[in-house]
Amino acid sequence: MAKKQASCGFRTSIGGQALIEGILMRGPEKQAIVVRSKDGLVTKVEELKLIGDRYPILKLPILRGAVTFISSMVNGVKALMFSADYFPDEDLAQPGKLDLWLEKHVPAEKLQNVIVWVSVLLSLALSLGLFMLLPTFLAGLVDPWLHSAAVHNLIEGVVKIAIFMGYMILISRQKDVARVFQYHGAEHKTIFCYEAGLDLTVENARIQPKHHPRCGTSFLFVVVIVSILFSSLVLSYVEWRNFGVRVLVHLALLIPVVGVTYEFNRWVGRHDNALTRFLSAPGLWMQNFTTNEPDDSMLEVAIEALKLVIPEEKGKDTW
Repeated sequence: MAKKQASCGFRTSIGGQALIEGILMRGPEKQAIVVRSKDGLVTKVEELKLIGDRYPILKLPILRGAVTFISSMVNGVKALMFSADYFPDEDLAQPGKLDLWLEKHVPAEKLQNVIVWVSVLLSLALSLGLFMLLPTFLAGLVDPWLHSAAVHNLIEGVVKIAIFMGYMILISRQKDVARVFQYHGAEHKTIFCYEAGLDLTVENARIQPKHHPRCGTSFLFVVVIVSILFSSLVLSYVEWRNFGVRVLVHLALLIPVVGVTYEFNRWVGRHDNALTRFLSAPGLWMQNFTTNEPDDSMLEVAIEALKLVIPEEKGKDTW
């Protein structure tokens, strides 16, 4: 029987990301990667160097959301590359001529940074193309029969949500991704266990929910909804039939959309009432496609990663 240590829980700022057979946990002072390799658990702990500490203006509301988003992407790609090194693809085991040339002429650290930023840029380009340009293009196909910007925005919004949901459902059915989503569930359960004041054990973590209100899936879903609201407002005052204008509007709104979504998630994460539960319900439902029930070995990985980033000063990680 799980035994609770504290009379009430709290909300932690510690968050994580599922990796290939591992988990990245990020606390207020450091981040930890724990991977279950063939030889046992492999850990990597790093002190966090936040750009906001050097440039305080980037900690201002709205701006901090965009900065946190990019930082999370960069750290996430690095963590994925670290975990992937322990599970090489047999089909790609033999390096090509380009790989050999790069290894010979480019320092390893610089090469890794280049690969990370190329990966981030490609991910952003894919996301923009799939969730922004494609819906805008498809909605534009019916513009000759429309006489209202509101109807166009409604159609574009429906297409965005359909593409987002279809993408999530499609990737959730892939075997390798499904296992990563089990680690995602382990991350949520472990954080819930910590927030509830329970001992960090597999038994206590196993009984926790696998859906967490401050999950990245919820964040992305809210980004889609906020982008629809923002673009609907702005496109009512511009030449909405022009594809180029619509694309420029969406690009100009990227930072405000991500920033407002970040602030929204912070607010929802700090409060638990009927309104916040209602607002967070759609994002939690989307987690049905991105979180699976983990096994005990996955919970062990998540627990180890979480322990490594809990700050020594009690309460420093309060959300």
